[in-house]
Amino acid sequence: MLTNLLIKNYALIEQLMIKPHQSLNIITGETGAGKSILLGAIGMLMGKRADTKTLMHTDSKCVIEGSFLIWSYNLQALFDKLDIDYEDETTIRREITPSGKSRAFINDTPVNLDVLREVGRRLIDIHSQHDNLLLGDNLFQLQMVDVCAENQGLLKEYQVKYQEYRTIKKEYDQLLAEYNTHKNELDYNKFLYDELAKANLQADEQEKLEGELKLLESSEEVKLKLNEALSLLSRAEETAIIDQLRTIANGLESISELSKTFGDIYERMNSALIEVQDLTNEIEREEEVVELNEERIEEVKERVSFIYQMQQKHHAGSVAELLEIQATLENKVNKVLNFDEEIQSLKEQLEVANKALMKLGESLSLTRQGVAPDIEEDIMRLLVDLGMPNATIKIEQKRTEPGNFGIDEISFLFSANKGVAPQEIAKVASGGEFSRLMLAIKYILASKTSLPTVIFDEIDTGISGEIALKMGKMFKEMAHRHQIIAISHLHQIAAKGNHHYFVYKDHSAERSVSRIRQLNDDERVQEIAQMISGSTPSESAILSAKELLELS
Repeated sequence: MLTNLLIKNYALIEQLMIKPHQSLNIITGETGAGKSILLGAIGMLMGKRADTKTLMHTDSKCVIEGSFLIWSYNLQALFDKLDIDYEDETTIRREITPSGKSRAFINDTPVNLDVLREVGRRLIDIHSQHDNLLLGDNLFQLQMVDVCAENQGLLKEYQVKYQEYRTIKKEYDQLLAEYNTHKNELDYNKFLYDELAKANLQADEQEKLEGELKLLESSEEVKLKLNEALSLLSRAEETAIIDQLRTIANGLESISELSKTFGDIYERMNSALIEVQDLTNEIEREEEVVELNEERIEEVKERVSFIYQMQQKHHAGSVAELLEIQATLENKVNKVLNFDEEIQSLKEQLEVANKALMKLGESLSLTRQGVAPDIEEDIMRLLVDLGMPNATIKIEQKRTEPGNFGIDEISFLFSANKGVAPQEIAKVASGGEFSRLMLAIKYILASKTSLPTVIFDEIDTGISGEIALKMGKMFKEMAHRHQIIAISHLHQIAAKGNHHYFVYKDHSAERSVSRIRQLNDDERVQEIAQMISGSTPSESAILSAKELLELS
């Protein structure tokens, strides 16, 4: 319940404060006086966005603050969930600075707009003229049926199962699509894999083969150079280097014992001779191995050429990359071959999830089906009171594919006239009929919900006379369970209020501002009389105003 509302520097409001009654509060005033501005400010407390255009004076900040008595509405758990300090009298504040920065607070704790909306929608329900269009929305109609059927717990349980079902189905559909894609590519991928696997590539193979090929193609030159070296080292009969080194070594050996220096020279020469002999032997071995092998050259060329072809085909820069591609292809092939098992497993999970979902969906359908006749009867009874004795309302329930709200589509069919088949509300209801239908539905919902404050913005559009009196009576009855704030242009409704507020424009300063004041008894008589007969009410209008107030 809203206990106090403060608005500063908002649109045409310089500053105002009201303390609404716990029951029925009526707000009247001329068109353009600022009644809708007042609603806009309350909307800010519920998390609506704002900018510097909302500032009356651009050099000062805008402040909107509301105090709510909430001890009886079981909101402790919500505050704990949102990590906000709970207080029986909770204060919500919005501030917009001249720079355009918006800040929100709940019990002096800074919060973002999402948190503000979450709390705000539990405290206030605003119904404006535009909300009449909601009446033609199938989802709104479905939600109304669920409120009357008290389906909140069952619907929440269904929605948990629905999200589980959607998660599994999404995974199943993706796997199936992937399977179909890979299945079409299986033959080609298998061919590519088999080709690489059959080649039995080795990581360092290319470098070794290229080195071998280079040697093989140079074998004639290599053999020639090795033979030339051997000729100089050992094969020349009189000038072989080894023979000459051996002669030198023998000579040095004969004088090696004459001094340590000669002995060291001999040792070094003998070591050189041994090293040259080892080198000669190694050259002889290599010379014997090296030979022109055309068959091997062709074999290596073919292998190297095959590797180059594979690299070009797969856009690879090395054998190592080809081996990675081979492993990837193997995984793709094996994945397709193993898809059947994965698909079957997910299919079974999907069937189990669908079965559980449909069971809850059927339960929802049954509760909706069960409560529909009562809703129809209640609405038609209220419409009779609101001057529509021949109105017919029919709730049509159709089966649909599972969705977030169940397996039903709900349509409210309406006819205002006897003998005319009911049709969708959006197609047949006039403005006045929309208003009366919405009031009837809000009246029913008010008995099923625990919203502390309900605000009606000229829901009485298109209403007059006796119907207005009955509408005012309905407001009064709703106010026994909820705090009602109604913006109205009808004197019959204005007379029903516990508090009556008058919104007007003050032109006494350089700039016009909107103001609001609570009317006393005499002022109420005058205001209601003016609503009856104009700015200069007659005696009969004043008597009628007094009579209306006495009857209220």
